[in-house]
Amino acid sequence: MSAVEANFDGIVGPTHNYGGLSEGNLASAKNRNLTSEPRAGVLQGLAKMKRLHEAGLVQGWLPPHDRPFLPFLRAAGFSGSDKQVLERAWKAAPDLVRNAYAAAPMWAANAATVSPSAETGDGRVHFTPANLLTTLHRSLEGPQTRRALDWAFGDHERFCVHPLLPMQPAFADEGAANHVRLSDGQGRPGVSILIYGREASEAWSAKFPARQTKEACEAIARAHGLDPKRTVIARQGRAAIEAGAFHNDVVCVGTNRTLFFHELAFEDRAGTLDAIRRAADGLFEPQFVEVKDSEVAIADAITSYLFNSQLLEWPGEDRLVLSAPVETEETETTRAYCAAMAAGNGPIGRVDFVDVRQSMRNGGGPACLRLRVVLTDEERQAVTPTALFSDAVYDQLIAWAKTHYRETLAPDDLRDPLLMDEGRAALDALTQILGLGSDFYPFQQT
Repeated sequence: MSAVEANFDGIVGPTHNYGGLSEGNLASAKNRNLTSEPRAGVLQGLAKMKRLHEAGLVQGWLPPHDRPFLPFLRAAGFSGSDKQVLERAWKAAPDLVRNAYAAAPMWAANAATVSPSAETGDGRVHFTPANLLTTLHRSLEGPQTRRALDWAFGDHERFCVHPLLPMQPAFADEGAANHVRLSDGQGRPGVSILIYGREASEAWSAKFPARQTKEACEAIARAHGLDPKRTVIARQGRAAIEAGAFHNDVVCVGTNRTLFFHELAFEDRAGTLDAIRRAADGLFEPQFVEVKDSEVAIADAITSYLFNSQLLEWPGEDRLVLSAPVETEETETTRAYCAAMAAGNGPIGRVDFVDVRQSMRNGGGPACLRLRVVLTDEERQAVTPTALFSDAVYDQLIAWAKTHYRETLAPDDLRDPLLMDEGRAALDALTQILGLGSDFYPFQQT
């Protein structure tokens, strides 16, 4: 069956800031408390979407979340008017306010794990929103993410949006950032590769947390009705986690038959590759593009985000295109590797560099910003129209961002109630542009 891989990018939110809240994310920690540029951030994200749309790829978007998330602060014991809650929380527990203000939902790769209809038990596209419970600021996202997915994929005959997994450490789930799908064409059954960092029962002792559990991967595979023979559940390399690869998509990306990965991506490299070959047997022959640590050291792979790139079927080109951040071009080892790879005869024929610096400084590259959803022609027609890229809506979003977003946001600006008011005004306006409804956000429901 004919199908395409659509990319649904998270729209960068009005409160994009460098709070340094994500343990194990080296870029986030490095840039903590720097002044951010929300307007530049959202415009960079929209430009990335337009670039792919104009190339002929299917592009969509997911709306930002309500920030600051006052229900969280109220649950933490702060009361009064919204302004009073914010002021009292800032005075007593400013770190809680920083968590409430995080614009991390922009990284839609963590929104959910998605399985295409060609592989699910009931022939629908399945989504499991991630619970993201390893970090406080991201654990706030799940219910609103599910609401966004229900908005974009509301046709229940073709789409199934599951509840979050239990909010318990045994089921820690970080979404599609730990999921790769390989196939011989997007519309054909393929192999799902689900990556975990730890098992629920094991004692984890390391510099950085292992965010995904094996139990979460298994639960998602069951809920989506995936064929166990075509599903690989593999362990992420401990060395990669300890080097700062907080999600597997920092060291691995794949599409169609091609898996592009760092030598240290998997704990049992040989066993994982053999498992993928067995799962693909009778369907296709996987193509492995492995980057040795001697070619690109794991530290360079992580700081450049070589693998946190989009691996794309580019219309009109015979080989895949790697859409990588400009930081990959600016890092000597990854620039040299990309040049040699493109000059060779492997499955990746070109590297397209994209500027998403505002996201990169918080630890999210091009792959973090998008959620991949394989859609048949009929399923694409069933997506809410305003969730898909159009020139008219794009023009509205550009004008909206220039009207509502601050040029800069300093750490102490989070204490300003005007920022909350500005953000709400922006999201109120966005509900009109995207047709989200008058009660899409929590602040609209009070």
